[in-house]
Amino acid sequence: MTRPTHLDESGAARMVDVSGKPATRRVARASGRIRMGAEALDALVEGSLPKGDAFAVARVAGIQAAKRAPDLVPLCHPLSLDSIAVDLAPDRELPGVVARAEVVTTGRTGAEMEALVAVSAALLAIYDMTKSLDRSMAIEAVRLEHKSGGSSGVWDRAEREEAE
Repeated sequence: MTRPTHLDESGAARMVDVSGKPATRRVARASGRIRMGAEALDALVEGSLPKGDAFAVARVAGIQAAKRAPDLVPLCHPLSLDSIAVDLAPDRELPGVVARAEVVTTGRTGAEMEALVAVSAALLAIYDMTKSLDRSMAIEAVRLEHKSGGSSGVWDRAEREEAE
């Protein structure tokens, strides 16, 4: 059995040493969703929320959060990020909003945490902006969709699900 990478020989938490790894281009994509009532979704889409443009605020929240991932996830390496994209799309069938984030870096470790934190923060911002209309909203299915780069190569959720 492989020893956990975030524990030292005595079992104490540690940041993994990535100094011996080569810097490569790394991409991580994550997604998640927030379910809400139709009335709240209508107000969100129409732009009639009392707090303003929730989509703009959520996009900025996601971008800002990706840059701050190491402040939120204790053993996450600080990365120099090359790009961060956050997309939010209303989904009437849900009903709610689907959030997606893509983070690109050139470095010694991946950007999975940054992409996951970006999606989480974007969805939290949507919650904050619409909570006056629906406190029963639920954030769900925040998950990694794709990662590439580094020694472990490509991991893609869609490909894995197709193979199953």
